[in-house]
Amino acid sequence: MCDITTVLSVDLLAQVLDWLHDSRDLKSCRLVSRAFLQAERMHRRAIRPLRLGPLPVLLRRYVGSLQSLDLSSCPSLDDSALSLSIPCPNNLRSVSLSRATGVTWRGLEVLVSVCPKIEAIDISHCVGFGDREAAAVAKACWLKELRIDKCLNVTDVGLAKVAVGCSRLEKLGIKWCFEISDIGIDLLVKKCLELRELDISYLKVGNESLRSIASLPKLEDLALVGCEYLDDEGLYFLSNGNCSLQSIDVSRCENVTSVGLTTLAEGQQRLRKINAGNCSPVLTSTFVSKLCTLGDTLIILKLDKLQLSASALEIVGKNCRNLFEIGLSKCNGVNDEGISWLVEGCTHLSTIDLTCCLLVTDKSLLSIAACCRGVKCLWLESCVLISEKGLDQIATCCTDLKEIDLTDCNVNDNALKCLSRCSELLVLKIGLCSGVSDIGLSFIGTNCSKLLELDLYRCTAITDDGLAAISNGCKRLKKLNLCYCNQISDTGLSHLQLEELSDLELRGMVRITSSGITAMAVGCRSLTQLDLKRCYSIDDAGMWALAQYTENLRQLTISYCTVTGLGLCHILGSLRCLQDVKMVHLSWVSIEGFELALRASCGKLKKVKLLGKLQDVLSPELLQTLQARGCRIRWVNKPLVFKG
Repeated sequence: MCDITTVLSVDLLAQVLDWLHDSRDLKSCRLVSRAFLQAERMHRRAIRPLRLGPLPVLLRRYVGSLQSLDLSSCPSLDDSALSLSIPCPNNLRSVSLSRATGVTWRGLEVLVSVCPKIEAIDISHCVGFGDREAAAVAKACWLKELRIDKCLNVTDVGLAKVAVGCSRLEKLGIKWCFEISDIGIDLLVKKCLELRELDISYLKVGNESLRSIASLPKLEDLALVGCEYLDDEGLYFLSNGNCSLQSIDVSRCENVTSVGLTTLAEGQQRLRKINAGNCSPVLTSTFVSKLCTLGDTLIILKLDKLQLSASALEIVGKNCRNLFEIGLSKCNGVNDEGISWLVEGCTHLSTIDLTCCLLVTDKSLLSIAACCRGVKCLWLESCVLISEKGLDQIATCCTDLKEIDLTDCNVNDNALKCLSRCSELLVLKIGLCSGVSDIGLSFIGTNCSKLLELDLYRCTAITDDGLAAISNGCKRLKKLNLCYCNQISDTGLSHLQLEELSDLELRGMVRITSSGITAMAVGCRSLTQLDLKRCYSIDDAGMWALAQYTENLRQLTISYCTVTGLGLCHILGSLRCLQDVKMVHLSWVSIEGFELALRASCGKLKKVKLLGKLQDVLSPELLQTLQARGCRIRWVNKPLVFKG
């Protein structure tokens, strides 16, 4: 047999790797031969390490090809670690330091100096990031993309330094930077004429900022979520400006009304996406009628929590025939008649959000099935008037359906039997549906083998047999929610042999013990998130099993479990990737137990949730060390209440 590595060059092998998207497949390729290993080194463009330890080795291995480095998951990242980690020279174009609270202006200066080709930096949610850090970033003169969301110490001075030093900026995110005012925005606009995307959500800026922004000649995407000081006058400036907006988000802007939206639609006739959810509750017919000017371009329209009549939806249906996504979540007045008019005109709809539209019945589903056969995502949470009759038509006509949310819809096994005909289904949410039993899950397990996410929250009729049916048929599951499914026992957990499962929620499952957790851990070794809150019978044996078999675990909730200090210390000390732990009301753990466990994990954890009374008894030196190494501690005061 001919060896493929003797036929294909390393360059061609690297092109083969372009077709592999699963990290485990890439890892397997590296182990085939030296040729594949070399090809993988040439192919690798991005890495996201979970720990700083192996970072120098990884960077030396991929230094020639690496372009994107994401350090947002590395705890204890500070100036020294950042300086030592990045080799020089390198080809890095993008670096993410999101939530790296230990990085200051010194580390950023080193980063910019050793990465002369850097084009994108993400420093969002770094509470210590201020004007001096902004000045360090401003030295990256080739920077095209910058995110400093929720960097609360940045003021107009810091933004001005960025604007002057990074005049090539095309994308900028300054969401939640509350100290930035109209003055900073005005200077930014004058210096950064290449801006295409700008997010100033939740800033305390007024209409003068929009007057300035309107002069940006290349601006296409503008996010103004929650800007409470903006009103219709600001949208008037945008409508008459030089920018050619394609996307605007004014959701949660309380002072924006239909008048401003109408003006915007008249002036910006290239808009492809409008999000006006949670604005002025009444949407006038004037604005809806003006959507006809956007009929050829508008593809996404979100009107969540607005008052909409059937006639308004009729106008949308007639004038916006190219829509492929409509958001009507929590809209008052949306009924079967309106949905019928809408889908009759918008036949290309791919995503339809009808969450909490309480007047919607099976008639709406019949209309969707008849007119929008290409629908892929259908969100119907709390639409309590729908039944298996409407879902049967959806399953029959919309064969390419990939996601459906039926949470709190009171659907039953017959509905799941209908939906099981959707063989392309990837996401199914049926939480709070007490009529769903093992019979319904057996239909899903038999026919929906591509399922990636299943939400069974409080589906109390499900037993071990139903879980077995899902585990046997849906081998590609990545996310599973079984919270408060109290009839499931250790036997059910032993059926979970899902190699790709990464997120598992078992909160409030009072019948499971450490034996079930052990069996589950053996079969689900790819777990990264696990919720065991109020699983009262989980003890140290369960912690030992998790420490042995789930080495990739990053987020763990064990509040109210019967774990002792020994088990807590073992799991926090053993799991190298663990970063987020919630451990409230661990009554069997002593103060010394908490001390030892936290010291064992010091340097790894990024977030910890603890009972408030421990704040006064734990060592101040320990708490200071944790916080200095990038760990954010959340103290809560909750009464010890047992729920069955």
